[in-house]
Amino acid sequence: MASHKRRPVRALVTLTVAIVAACAALAIGHFVKGVSPYPDLALDLKGGTQLILTPTPTSEGQREITEEDITQAISIIRNRIDASGVSESEISSMGSSNIMVSIPGTPSQEQLDLIRSSSQMNFRPVLRIGPAQGVLQNQQQAQVDNPQSGVQSGAQSGAQSGEQSGTQSGEQSGAGAADTAQSGVQSTALDEATARGAADADGDGVLSDTPATTPENASDLAWVTEQVMYDFLTLDCSASADVKRVEGPADKPYAACDESGQVKYILGPVAVPGSDLTSATAAIARNNNGQSTGQWIVSLQFNHDGAEKFKETSTILYGYHDSDPQGSSFRGSPDRNSFAVVLDGTVITAPSMQAIIANGEAQISGNFTAQSATALANQLQFGSLPLNFEVQSEQQISATIGTDHLTIGLWAALIGFLLVILYLIWQYRGLAIISAGSLVIASVITYLVITLLSWAMGYRLSLAGVAGLIMAIGVTTDSFIVYFERVRDEVRDGRPLRAAVEEGWDRAKRTILVSDAVNLVAAVVLYLLAVGGVQGFAFTLGITTVIDIAVIFLFTHPMMELLIRTRFFGEGHKLSGLDPEHLGAKNSLVYAGRGRVVVRGESATTKDKSDEAGDGLSIAERRRAARLAAAKAEDEETVDDASVETTDSAAGVTEEEEN
Repeated sequence: MASHKRRPVRALVTLTVAIVAACAALAIGHFVKGVSPYPDLALDLKGGTQLILTPTPTSEGQREITEEDITQAISIIRNRIDASGVSESEISSMGSSNIMVSIPGTPSQEQLDLIRSSSQMNFRPVLRIGPAQGVLQNQQQAQVDNPQSGVQSGAQSGAQSGEQSGTQSGEQSGAGAADTAQSGVQSTALDEATARGAADADGDGVLSDTPATTPENASDLAWVTEQVMYDFLTLDCSASADVKRVEGPADKPYAACDESGQVKYILGPVAVPGSDLTSATAAIARNNNGQSTGQWIVSLQFNHDGAEKFKETSTILYGYHDSDPQGSSFRGSPDRNSFAVVLDGTVITAPSMQAIIANGEAQISGNFTAQSATALANQLQFGSLPLNFEVQSEQQISATIGTDHLTIGLWAALIGFLLVILYLIWQYRGLAIISAGSLVIASVITYLVITLLSWAMGYRLSLAGVAGLIMAIGVTTDSFIVYFERVRDEVRDGRPLRAAVEEGWDRAKRTILVSDAVNLVAAVVLYLLAVGGVQGFAFTLGITTVIDIAVIFLFTHPMMELLIRTRFFGEGHKLSGLDPEHLGAKNSLVYAGRGRVVVRGESATTKDKSDEAGDGLSIAERRRAARLAAAKAEDEETVDDASVETTDSAAGVTEEEEN
């Protein structure tokens, strides 16, 4: 069996290319996108923002806030923040109901929404659409004259939702809205007296909240009671209103605004609850040809019950696709052909149903960016909070450890690094060159990986993470020691240096892989079960363990293979660390009987591997060594009447056994 052909240069080139590629990526990110060339620091090293959240009910009515609500809210908020790319945050309860959230750096608006929004999503059929902005005098007169009719002015809104065969939507602003914005736009909300007079259809002075007839489904116009119409007419969607939007009861209609504050709706009862949502992902939409449109969407997947409800509702709404004799038309299509997606009391999109959706898959589109689409998907993915939260206080907090302590820790790591190198020089002499080079390479790769992770996924380096990096020095050094000791053991057994390197590597790599596998499993388990700083320690420990394996296989062993070919190491110089005499090596040639000579440590019944590798002795050398070894064995054993007979043959040396 021929020995495996070694290619140490190829391994070194592969490692070099990977390092250069990582450096190039970091350089491009720094000069093109302004990415910092240093890892981001966590809360304990850099400081950040501290938020105190106070819970409020998610729907009308008050209920007691329980400990389970707070625990569930903390878990959901933590999952949302981690999914947004922010690491090393601290979330804990404060008192009986408040929650304290500490985030490194300054949180963005999307991150604040992730923290405080309940993210309760429901799907409601649209009963009525009207403008929320316009010329106040004209809008008032129009709605007073005919409150049941749609008004063709102001902003126009739509959305696309569903698959390729699903619904079509998209938030659009009409030219009329732009014109009125330039001339001074005002809210279309009526005063109470005017709205009451317009909504009181029977003129009895009492606003009824009971449908005149029993509604057949959630899209039935019987849901538009006098009270609901009054709420619709008085609804102020402007930013100046500064009203907390709260979704109405699931089994009743209510008036709502869209995100832009330009359109308002009367919505029927919940047709598909958000609890039936199983997954939400952000992606770029594609057309029928599979080409990217450049528009960000949020894809939704419902469970079986949700899919059946969605199919039933979309069938009803699609029936109003062409016309709706009883309803109104705001966008040129019947209002009741729309399906509103309500998030925390606000309509984020109102798609027009262009087909029946029977597979339980839908899409939400609008004026999404990559960040806003991802934030919405994260909100929906991890479920809704049991409570809405208001930010009671927001303040900047200083680092608990600080960069000074970080500097001290890095100096301690550097001193430890130098001490390890000195020990390796004392113990392994020339082999310390390989050890030092491997540690330097491992440090460079670790820095690049941590920095790129900070850029790509928002990873932040905490003090616990720094401890994990310092511990990596010991893990990597342990791998060197295992490798070198296996090679030196082979030298002590009398193997030639080149053969000792190969045999020692075959033995050492199994031990190194098992040891690193144990560390990696421990890091993964610790990361999954722990939170906060402990997770940071486990994360860096896992990364450095993988880097250790890469360095050992792509640098340490290939460098050993190349250096052993030099005279200094290959001939076992006294300062090389591989001097056979210094290591107490035994005679490499051993007489194995039957005229055979093997390298000490090999089985006498096994074919000489040196023959296979081409490093063995010639036939003449084997004959001479056999004769010398036989004679020496005869003198040491002092055996009488012993005779040694050697014969020449093509296969080697043979010997007759003593009688």
